[in-house]
Formats: sequence, C-alpha cells, structure tokens
Amino acid sequence: MAEDATMQRELGMLTAKVDMLLETVRRSEEKSDISRAAMHRRMDDQADRMGKVEVAVKDVQDDVKEMKPVVEEVQMWRQRGIGALAIVGIGASALTFIVTKFGASLMAWIGAR
Repeated sequence: MAEDATMQRELGMLTAKVDMLLETVRRSEEKSDISRAAMHRRMDDQADRMGKVEVAVKDVQDDVKEMKPVVEEVQMWRQRGIGALAIVGIGASALTFIVTKFGASLMAWIGAR
C-alpha cells in the first residue's frame, strides 16, 4: 500500500510536470503565432509600400521622358546663345580696335570737310 501511494504521488508529479511542459509548449506556440502574424503584417505593409514606390517611380520616369526633349532644346538654345555672344564679343572687339586705331584720323577727316 505504501508502494501504491508512492507510485501515485510520483505519477501525480509526472502528470504535473507533463502538464507544465504542455502549458509551456502552448505558450510558446501562442507567442510564435503572434510573432508570425506580426511578421506577415510587416511583410504585407512592405509589399504595399513597394507597390506605391513602383507607381511613383513609373510616374517620375514618365515625367522625365516628357521633360527630356525640352531640356535638350534649352541646352541647344544655350549653346547657340553662347556662340552668338562670342561672335558679338569678337565684333565689338574689332569695332573697338578700329575706332581706337582710326578714330582720331576719322574725326579729323570729318572735321576738315
């Protein structure tokens, strides 16, 4: 009878330990479920954000395609303007040279007439 009581007590302790282990496993699974759900939410959020970024990049690419010809045309105008300024500068330099070199003689000739 003493052996039966000891065996029942040990069986009870084993049952309690198994119950504790099962409870620990259950809690661990709950935490894992919560963690996985949070991870899936974050992944879904990232996928949504990535989709929005892709749309924004597409819009920017379309805008750049529209702006590129205009920018190239403005650059062409700028180059032509720089060329025109160079020609005007060379002409002004030549005129200044002529006026300083022959200006006095020209004024004297005009005054003599």
